[in-house]
Amino acid sequence: MWLSVRVPASSANLGPGFDSLAIALSRYLTVTVVVDGRARVDAPSPGEIGDGRNLTLEAMQGLARLVGRELPGCLVTVDSAIPVARGLGSSAAAIVGGLLAANAMLGNPLTRDGIWRLAWQMEGHGDNVTAALFGGVVLALPGQAGPLAQQVPIAGALRAVLLIPEQPGYTSAARAVLPVEVSRQVAVVTAARCALLVLALSSGQFALLSEAMTDELHQPHRAQLYPYLVDALAAARTGGAYGACLSGSGPSVLALAAPEAVESVRRELARVVERYRLSAEIAVLDIATEGARVQVVSPWGPSPTDAAHRFGRLADEVVRVSPPRD
Repeated sequence: MWLSVRVPASSANLGPGFDSLAIALSRYLTVTVVVDGRARVDAPSPGEIGDGRNLTLEAMQGLARLVGRELPGCLVTVDSAIPVARGLGSSAAAIVGGLLAANAMLGNPLTRDGIWRLAWQMEGHGDNVTAALFGGVVLALPGQAGPLAQQVPIAGALRAVLLIPEQPGYTSAARAVLPVEVSRQVAVVTAARCALLVLALSSGQFALLSEAMTDELHQPHRAQLYPYLVDALAAARTGGAYGACLSGSGPSVLALAAPEAVESVRRELARVVERYRLSAEIAVLDIATEGARVQVVSPWGPSPTDAAHRFGRLADEVVRVSPPRD
């Protein structure tokens, strides 16, 4: 048998939603597993998944240990269009992909809630893994009685325009510049903007996103790492974006815009790239409303290569997951 798992990229924080709000985006990591009876792993070279570690394989092995089972001999390959260390959830996608693959191989011993909780534990925070697993915009928080997750409905058409520098940025460095304490004023306005952001998305009042995606908690401090950030945020809004923010901990910048405005936003961000002489990509992506998907094929089914072209049409063979409700 063989199986394939496709996991979307994700952008966390969404301005003031530090470690709690994230959005899934239409770039994907794909894990393909061929059970061949041999204990062999074909993994990407160090650095392609993150920090020289194969996070997908680590997640697979972690799940197997948790359920007290051994993975069958298999060939594992990972193909990712999500750039590493750019604030686009590459590590979360690798972890979610590995967990879903191992779970399917072992007969689904964990529920979707169990997969989500284990992914949160492995990643260390819940925003990216929740978006990667469930898709759309998600709110994830530890909660008094344990982790909570809810999808935030998007009441209208939005697309994402991203400035993605070639030079990576690392979460450890981005967290190191943050202050240990913040003022009451910053705490209050951050909470208010998070509430406004959820309201704007769920009600379709997208004009509110300009204020709702403004941040004083982490972006002003991280601007010292990314000198182009302030100009990029302003340029996106000049181009017609509803709102813009640092993507995750950076270095990428995310703008949300109406479909008809994306080309204008792209042009304005391209001017920032030229002005700062950055090596960067300007990408226009859809919001990935579906999260991670698993496809399991029998030994007499199509080859992984053939099936990959038909992946989106195999709805009857796709296992979909949705956020836990408690």
